[in-house]
Amino acid sequence: MTIKDDIVEILPTPSGPMRTCVFRPSAEGRYPGVVLYSEIFQITGPIRRIAAFLAGHGYVVAVPEVYHELEPAGTVLAYDQAGADKGNADKYGKELSSYDADARAVFEHLQSRADCTGKLGVVGICLGGHLAFRAAMNPAVLATVCFYATDIHSGSLGKGKNDNSLERAVEIKGELLHIWGRQDPHVPLEGRVRVKTRLEEIGANFQWVELNGAHAFLRDEGYRYDPALAYLCQGLMLELFHRKLHSAM
Repeated sequence: MTIKDDIVEILPTPSGPMRTCVFRPSAEGRYPGVVLYSEIFQITGPIRRIAAFLAGHGYVVAVPEVYHELEPAGTVLAYDQAGADKGNADKYGKELSSYDADARAVFEHLQSRADCTGKLGVVGICLGGHLAFRAAMNPAVLATVCFYATDIHSGSLGKGKNDNSLERAVEIKGELLHIWGRQDPHVPLEGRVRVKTRLEEIGANFQWVELNGAHAFLRDEGYRYDPALAYLCQGLMLELFHRKLHSAM
């Protein structure tokens, strides 16, 4: 499908207005909604291309600026050390409750749209993988994809670096797909084991995929990009979303 990708919505949240880019098929109709959470760099070129990819497969995709209360609207951090330092500082400078409130705001927006069926999925990458994991705790979320989600194993998201994501994992009722790179230093083996053990313990409905890839292997810029792995993972993501969000519409 061809898409529209020039839609910008300003959503109200308890911590201020949140700029959100929306990608959707050009054809009139109603489509399932997907929230795409970015890396620490916000809405970069690679993130926009993933959103466009999903929209082209029949979804209304909302991409919020995760640091909207900390950075000027439209801020995109560079894929360099300065950008990483700033992104990480913001990650730990934002209140955990604000991340959760932002998720509720974007879900409410999608469900209010005339072009959305109200069926909801979430996907996130790096920081966004953790945000997707927390967003999945909302009961309306039917399917969630987490790409090499950081900080879940360490419980260190947000101000104070003391999140409760693993404790609250029991609240996730939809299906989860976790995708990890074995050569990712940000989520070592012991961290992956901790997350998987918790999901097994609570009887979560999840798929677990580990690949020989580095952190950021999905990002189509930079030396860690692995096109073959990205292609494989995009298929896994679409299989889950098509099955859970397009069925029985």
